Amino acid sequence: MEFALFFVPLPPNSQKTIEIMKKVTLILVMALMGLVGYAQEAQAQVALKYGYLSYDSVFQAMPEYATMQASMQTLRDKYEAEQKRVEDDFNKKYEEFLDGLAGYPPTILQKRQSELQEMLDKNIAFKKESQRLLCKAECEAKAPLKERLAAALKQVGEERGYAFILNTDGNVAPWLNSAMGEDVTETVKELLK
Repeated sequence: MEFALFFVPLPPNSQKTIEIMKKVTLILVMALMGLVGYAQEAQAQVALKYGYLSYDSVFQAMPEYATMQASMQTLRDKYEAEQKRVEDDFNKKYEEFLDGLAGYPPTILQKRQSELQEMLDKNIAFKKESQRLLCKAECEAKAPLKERLAAALKQVGEERGYAFILNTDGNVAPWLNSAMGEDVTETVKELLK
């Protein structure tokens, strides 16, 4: 006795049964091929679509960026002018100290030395604090620009149906498949104008 698909016993030498089994096998193969084709088509429809851009390029092209940079430079100039003034005061006091070094009694020398050391410590502290304040001011000045850029990226991403928008700065993505992704740098720049 022979066995066919699904272990159905076949009568010996039954030509009609063999033909039926061939037809059933052919139908199953065709159905399987149709399912594979459908699965590939469904997979192609699910493929991720994304955008990419140079974040720094877009950020620096924003009209508000130049204004923010100018105000930051003005603030830097003010801190630098104050640092220069304090440094000049210190240098003047130090020269006076050196000029009178031979004529001062030891107690006055110690007092002047401690004044100079205190002045130097204050200058160093001021320089560190001014750097910290400049960094803080720059972060605060950039925050509204970054929020506006994030909103523009969200709008472009939603309008174009992207799964995400990738920042290509810093050679993060040395190669991108242009069939799946789209460079949106210029689109976002136009939106932000």
